[in-house]
Amino acid sequence: MFEYEIAAARNAERIREADAYRLVRAAEKARRASSRSQEPEGAVRGRSRFARAA
Repeated sequence: MFEYEIAAARNAERIREADAYRLVRAAEKARRASSRSQEPEGAVRGRSRFARAA
């Protein structure tokens, strides 16, 4: 019975670690999406840096 309890504790720890990992990844993804939405995308002003085709 003792071995079963050790295995159950390890399994529970792995589940907690996986949940924490998923939470961190979701937070990083949300932070990246948030920072991208705050950067305004506008038209390029001024002269083009490439020459016009003939």
